[in-house]
Amino acid sequence: MSNIGIKPEQKIRIKLNLPSAKVAAFIGPAMILIAFFYFLPGIMTIMLSITDMGFNFKAVFVGLKNYLFIFTDPLAGKVILNTLVYVFCTLLFFNIGMGLILALLTSYASKKVATIFRLIWLLPRMTPPLVYILMWRFLLDPSDYGALNILREQLFNAGAINLFAEHPWAVIIIVNGFVGASMGMLVFSSAIESIPKDYFKAARIDGASEWEVIKNITIPMIKWPLMFITVYQTLALFTSFEYILALTDGGPFYATEVWSLYAYHNALQYFDFGYGAALASVLVLIGIIASLIYWKVFRFEDSVVKPKIEIN
Repeated sequence: MSNIGIKPEQKIRIKLNLPSAKVAAFIGPAMILIAFFYFLPGIMTIMLSITDMGFNFKAVFVGLKNYLFIFTDPLAGKVILNTLVYVFCTLLFFNIGMGLILALLTSYASKKVATIFRLIWLLPRMTPPLVYILMWRFLLDPSDYGALNILREQLFNAGAINLFAEHPWAVIIIVNGFVGASMGMLVFSSAIESIPKDYFKAARIDGASEWEVIKNITIPMIKWPLMFITVYQTLALFTSFEYILALTDGGPFYATEVWSLYAYHNALQYFDFGYGAALASVLVLIGIIASLIYWKVFRFEDSVVKPKIEIN
C-alpha cells in the first residue's frame, strides 16, 4: 500500500469563494473602530502639532516650529533621561525580572497553591488604578497619619518620612512594577507549563541542578514570551503616565516628569496644545522606531512558523 501524505515543505492550498460583502461584514466594524480611535486621532494630532493653538483654541499654522523647539527646550533633556530611567528600571526589575521569578517559583508549587498565589498577585491589576494609587498614598502618606509612618513610630520611635519627596522614583517604579509583574507572571507561567515535562525529567536524571535546568531548558524554551513582554511593556511604559500623575505629578521640580506626562502637561495644563501635540507625535515616532529595533534585534521573523495551508 502506498503512503499517503505530504512532504514537510509542501503546502496545502484551499480556495474559498467568500462574497466580498461577507468579508466586509466581518472586518468592516473592526476597521471602522481602528480608523476612528487610532488613525483619526493620529492625523488630528499631527495637524494640531503644526499650529500654535492655545487656550483660545485659535490655530495658526507655524510649520515645524513646535518640533524645532524640542531641541532648545531646557526641560527636554531631563524629561528624556527620566523616561529612560522609568522604562528601563520598571521593565528590568519588575515586568520581566519579578514576573519571571514569580513564574518560576509558582511552577515548583502545587497547582492549587500556585493558582491561589497568582490570583492574589493579580489583585493590583484588577483594582481600578485610582483606587490602587489611593491605597499606596494612604500607606506612604508623608504626614504622621500615614500607615508607614505610624508603623515607624510604633516600632522604631522614628519620625515621619516623605518618600514622595526623598525617593520619588523608588515609589513610582514599585507601585507601577507590581502591576506590570503580574502580567509577566501570567505569560511566563503559561509558557513554562507548556514545556514538555520529559525535558526536565531527562535533565534531572543526568544530574543537572535546578539552576542548570532553569538556565539551559526553561529560559531558552520561553524565549518568545520573554520577547513579547519586553516589546509590549516597553511600548506601554513609554506612553503611560497615570501612576506618575497621581503619585507625584512629575515632581518634585520635574524630577519624575516623563515624556508622555510632559506632553499631557503642556497640552492640558499649560494649554499649549500645539507643542503638546508635537511632543505626542514624537513619542509615537519613538515607539515605531523602538518596535523596528526590537524586530531586528530579536529576529521575530525567525520565531513565526510559516503556514502549511494557504487559503486563496
